[in-house]
Amino acid sequence: MSERAGGLIHPVILCGGSGTRLWPASRESMPKQFTRLVTPDSSTFQDTARRLGEASVFARPAVLTSSDARFIVAEQLAETGIEADIILEPERRDSAAAVAVATLHAARRDPQAVVLIMAADHVIGDAPAFVEAAWAAAAGARAGQIMTLGITPTTPATGYGYIRVGGALDGASGNHRVERFVEKPDRAGAERLIAEGALWNSGYFLFRADVMLAELEAYVPEILAATRAALDGAVTDLDFVRLDAAAFSRAPKTSIDYAVMERTERAGVRPVSFPWSDVGTWDAVWEVLPHDRDGNALRGRVEALDTRGSLIHSEGEHLTTVVGLDDVVVVTTPDAVLVTSKARAGQVKDLVSRLRERAHPEADAHRRMYRPWGWYQRIDIGERFQVKRIMVTPGGRLSLQKHFHRAEHWVVVKGTAEVTLNDAVVLVHENEAVYLPIGSMHRLTNPGKIPLELIEVQVGSYTGEDDIIRVEDIYGR
Repeated sequence: MSERAGGLIHPVILCGGSGTRLWPASRESMPKQFTRLVTPDSSTFQDTARRLGEASVFARPAVLTSSDARFIVAEQLAETGIEADIILEPERRDSAAAVAVATLHAARRDPQAVVLIMAADHVIGDAPAFVEAAWAAAAGARAGQIMTLGITPTTPATGYGYIRVGGALDGASGNHRVERFVEKPDRAGAERLIAEGALWNSGYFLFRADVMLAELEAYVPEILAATRAALDGAVTDLDFVRLDAAAFSRAPKTSIDYAVMERTERAGVRPVSFPWSDVGTWDAVWEVLPHDRDGNALRGRVEALDTRGSLIHSEGEHLTTVVGLDDVVVVTTPDAVLVTSKARAGQVKDLVSRLRERAHPEADAHRRMYRPWGWYQRIDIGERFQVKRIMVTPGGRLSLQKHFHRAEHWVVVKGTAEVTLNDAVVLVHENEAVYLPIGSMHRLTNPGKIPLELIEVQVGSYTGEDDIIRVEDIYGR
């Protein structure tokens, strides 16, 4: 399909958040944008990437994410068939720094490139309508405005910021000036704003790169200087662009709303009415999922009796049952359970803070931990031992490593393992085992075409993940 007149939009997906309000399904080790909370076969990040498949509208996208999530991003993009530039933030510095990096990156291709900033964790119910809205808003961006998409409210939501709509922009039908951004209101304030025609602030922004760079220079030059130095000092690591950590750390932490949007005189808005949610809390997830005749949203192995208006989300093979409760959220994972009212679902973030204060590992880590070569899952742990199930993807290779405090036994249950043990390399087939003494140099590789699965039994005085001395690693860890 030929490119539309006016040039392509350069999309950037921001996916550095942790989604703590959706604990225990979303954690630092696998944030909500990469989980399948809404659709059973796709994450919201993948859905976001797929919305960029219209080649006549969108250029090659860029993704800003953390170093820890880089292989998850690469794998999920590969599943969508979409290629992207993956830029790694050394630490979280909030959205202003992320937007600055994205703008500088796009400006290297074209100083007047129209950039679209997108969140990775939003749900949009009408992808073609989103594409058309982005294209229409891009007209305002080309004229020099910093455009945002304003969502027509469906409820007096108190979890969103609002936009008061000003007069029409010249030469861009349907686009308007922003009269004022309004912070998250209470319910009465939300009802009043809606009655006055205000829109939800979606957090999607479109602008010309040179315009945003000028505004960043005017309002937050220290952020622009730090991010420019971080991009100038970036290095290529496999298929990733790794920003310079020292330079990036000098960027003050603030949002793009505070840094630019609430101060600029160039703010514009495109009113849209397609179904949209940032699925920031469990009650928001309930709203976007299909409901049964009792108003329940049920996911996984679930049975509900005399229960109404509730979300029951069960992960894994175990059965979750609820009797006689209304308007609740029940989430079960293999290692944690959450029960809350929908009305108090926003306090889950406070709960996670308490879990961290009390050093509960479940606050941030899932039982199944994903790695660039596959994943491992703890089966059992006790004094002087730990048992794990390990899956290595075809062609996957663990680091060449050793341990000072534990020995390991590997039993192959599926596939074939290539095991390096000191100077020897052996093949270990299904129902065969290999012993790795304390201090031995070893590595595991899957040379086959099917996933390799094995059981690892660790025995020793300490079985923590930090007892790994990596000598060589193809993934640059």
